[in-house]
Amino acid sequence: MNLLFVADPVETFNPKKDSTLAMMREAARRGIGVWACEPRHLQWRGGGPDAGAVRARCRHLDVVDRGHQWFVEIEQLERAVRDFDVVLMRKDPPFDAEYFNATHMLEQAEREGARVFNRPRALRDHPEKLAILEWPAHIPSTLVSRDPAALREFALEQRDVIVKPLDGMGGAGVFRLRSEDAPAANLNVTLEMLTDHGRHTIMAQRFVPEIIAGDKRVILIDGQAVPWMLARIPQHGETRGNLAAGGLGVAQPLGKAEAAIVAHVGPELAARGLLLVGIDVIGDRLTEINVTSPTCFVEIRDQSGFDVAAMFIDALCAKLRAPA
Repeated sequence: MNLLFVADPVETFNPKKDSTLAMMREAARRGIGVWACEPRHLQWRGGGPDAGAVRARCRHLDVVDRGHQWFVEIEQLERAVRDFDVVLMRKDPPFDAEYFNATHMLEQAEREGARVFNRPRALRDHPEKLAILEWPAHIPSTLVSRDPAALREFALEQRDVIVKPLDGMGGAGVFRLRSEDAPAANLNVTLEMLTDHGRHTIMAQRFVPEIIAGDKRVILIDGQAVPWMLARIPQHGETRGNLAAGGLGVAQPLGKAEAAIVAHVGPELAARGLLLVGIDVIGDRLTEINVTSPTCFVEIRDQSGFDVAAMFIDALCAKLRAPA
């Protein structure tokens, strides 16, 4: 069995915390062949006598455990993507034009017989900020707009809001706006800046004070929640819990509020071909649905002992045994 990871350059992986590497290590432990390529290596050629196929320059890796030197390259080959038993799309955000193009290339590979997870169409259909709108009963009061006046009215009405770009990651571009300590002029300037004077759509959400207890990342594998989640707790007066913004990650057992949300969204997301999803929950409110490259495998394993990568590879193997 051979597994192709479409990801960032493997040299950039952090061996201490990378979830994709955790998957690779578990696959290698089971005797599964580990291969990697980058989205830029995908190509398709046709129009002549040959039917054509999506192909990539792929690296066959021997996954080792030598600290920062975690792999040895066995060989490089150009192969048709459909020739692998399964393909995992693990390119990190942002979801830019090239990511979008890669999903179309992988969808073509699906037509040619490849098994791809998460499914490329599902990746396109679930933008990570906007996917929550399908479940309004579980989310904070929210406005999605590029109209600065409408956003200003919403902020004044809610009195305490978080505003964020739709294409951000790691807490970048996230602001907290409170009417009692933000003069109207500052509010206007912030909204004009974030929307580029009405050219870019953003999201505004009522601030959820339970963020003090953490922005909880819940990992769903084929619609089922990992029994431990990672609460990312803001530090030093921050309102953002993102690990990239300095948040402290603390593994905690899945709670009732998170389980209730999973029961509503998990089976539906799995049915759409989203084998691996990371949902973000603050208090009992759903704030994001992450589908591109969900993380936190290593932090949960190191703190709780639960092997998320093993659960994921189990689910992946079960999918391969099931009819396509």
